[in-house]
Formats: sequence, structure tokens, C-alpha cells
Amino acid sequence: MGFLKTCVLRRNACTAVCFWRRQFIQKPSVRKISTTSPRSTVMPAWVIDKYGSNEVLRFTQNMMIPMIHYPNEVIIKVHAASINPIDVNMRSGYGATALNMKRDPLHIKIKGEEFPLTLGRDVSGVVMECGLDVRYFKPGDEVSHKPKSLTHGQAASLPYVALTAWSAINKIGGLNDKNCAGKRVLILGASGGVGTFAIQVMKAWDAHVTAVCSQDASELVRKLGADDVIDYKSGNMEEQLKYLKPFDFILDSVGGSTETWALNFLKKWSGATYVTLVTPFLLNMDRLGIADGMLQTGVTVGSKTLKHFWQGVHYRWAFFMASGPYLDDIAELVDAGKIQPVIEKTFPFSKVPEAFLKVERGHARGKTVVSVV
Repeated sequence: MGFLKTCVLRRNACTAVCFWRRQFIQKPSVRKISTTSPRSTVMPAWVIDKYGSNEVLRFTQNMMIPMIHYPNEVIIKVHAASINPIDVNMRSGYGATALNMKRDPLHIKIKGEEFPLTLGRDVSGVVMECGLDVRYFKPGDEVSHKPKSLTHGQAASLPYVALTAWSAINKIGGLNDKNCAGKRVLILGASGGVGTFAIQVMKAWDAHVTAVCSQDASELVRKLGADDVIDYKSGNMEEQLKYLKPFDFILDSVGGSTETWALNFLKKWSGATYVTLVTPFLLNMDRLGIADGMLQTGVTVGSKTLKHFWQGVHYRWAFFMASGPYLDDIAELVDAGKIQPVIEKTFPFSKVPEAFLKVERGHARGKTVVSVV
């Protein structure tokens, strides 16, 4: 959805993240809902017609420019977009059940009618058109009210990873600028998009941060403020961590085997919390269906939460949460110089497939951005 020239944004659903969705089901209301007449021109876009490997990405110059269907929507001219690992996973079909349920809650559509599907999570651009009920934005605004100190490319790199990290740290983890000073924080996967943002937020709130990454990323995470850096390739992680003091908070964007040992390094019976961004929720829905998938997920998270509670620590799952107010807080930190975007590479719009391959290979050092305008 980031890889179009324009896109639709709903203020109440996605709040200024430029995390937008096209309307596939509902028809426009009869009453006038937009500040301008509906557009009938086409635009370039990268789409997929089926799920699969990178070869399914297809360029078209005949994608219809979106129309405003509801009076609380705006249309954005996209200047830049960024690619997240979830975009690569969705190209292969990850989360298709949940995506189709959101698009078609009554399950009226036939399987496969989500295509052609445009991938992408977050963008930066300029408001072209507003619905009649929109008050927060006006045509010409750079969104999501873009930090004044950033280019569109830099701004496009932030929303998805920033709100994912913010939800894990603040909403789920309960940390903020008033209670974080002196807290010992461990970040697993510290050199990726979420990790590089999380380091900066925790340091802005005066926490002590230990970052886990590979040796070639150590200079980057130190520049971002990490106090201690551990190279996960240099030996047994548990052996390296046992010489450090216990942690108050662990953010895990790696998952897998880390969950079996990471919680042992939290302070026991002190409110210490482990938050993982790796959850089986969408996988369960894809594999088992909506009802059984949600049930299985509930059983899994409930059993793990209870197990670790009796061991004196809190176990939590976190995920992306769209929030305009959170983005406003993040923009203030950016303009104050406390957070800077970390971009590893920028691709032109014509090279979107190469950008996907870059993200698919992993070992990120910040974000991958696509310049659209």
C-alpha cells in the first residue's frame, strides 16, 4: 500500500501514520463527502496478483487513483515509502486471512478477490484532498504531520517501526519518560528498524541500554546511545549475559530460541517485563482459520503469561498499534534531536523488487526506503 503514487488515509482508523487501506467493499455515499470531484485518472503502482516469491511483484501504470469514500478520509500524494519485514511476509501470503477479514467482514467476497494487491505499510507525502469531516489535515499538509526536520524519505522510515516499538515499550511495557530513568533495558535485534528506534527512545528517557546485535553493527548502535553492546555471533549469549546485572525490561524482536532463556535475565519479583514482537497470531489464523486461530493464540499467550508470572516476571506480546497522538509524541522527540531515522539504503520507485530482496535477506541496519517522487 506504500507503493502507489497516491493513497487514501482514514484519520480514525489509521491516524496520520500514512498506514492506509483502499476501500474494496463499500460504495461512496450519495451525499458529497469530498472537497473535490472524484478523480478518474490512473497512476503507476507495484502490485501482486498472487502470493509467492519476489517474482510475483508486477509494475502497472494503470492503477486507478483512489477516491474518497468516507468524509473522514484524505488522499495523499506519496513522496516516499519504506519496506518492513511484514511486507515481504505478506507478499508470500502471511496474514491473508486477517487481511481479507478486515476488508470483507461479512465474508461475501470470493477467495482471491483481494488481487491485485498493493503492499506497503507506511509512507510520507502531501495531502491532496480531504473529506468534508476532516479537520486535523488540509490540502498541502505534509503528513503525518511530518517532523519539520526530516525529508520525506526519512519520515517514511519511521511510522511502522516507531509505533511498533512505542506500543511494546509504552503501551504494553508501561515505560515512559517519567519512570524509565535508571532502568536496565535489554534489546534483542537492536540493529533493525524497531531496535534502532527503541534504543533512542530508551536513551531519551534515561534508561541504561544493552544492545544485542552482530559485531559489524556495534558502531551504529553505540552511536545511537547503547551503553553496552553484545555480539550474538561471538559466543553463547547466555554466558555473555550472566556477567551483567539483571534487567528491568527486555524487548525481543528476534524470537525463536531467545524466548527459552531471555526471561532468566530479568529481575525477579520486581515488576520486570519481557515483551516479544514475535507472535503466532496471524500464523494461527492462516493455518487454523479465524475462530480456531484466535482460540489457539489465546491459549498460548495465556499459558505463557501464567507460567512466567509464577516465576516472578511478566511475559507480554506486542504488535503495531496505529495512533496519531503517539506519532505526535514521536515527532516532538525527532524535532528535539533525540531520535533520528536510521536508513540503510534508498531505492528508486523502479527498483521496488530489489528493495524487497534487500529486506528479505535480513541483517538490517535500520530501514530500507523507496523514493516515489
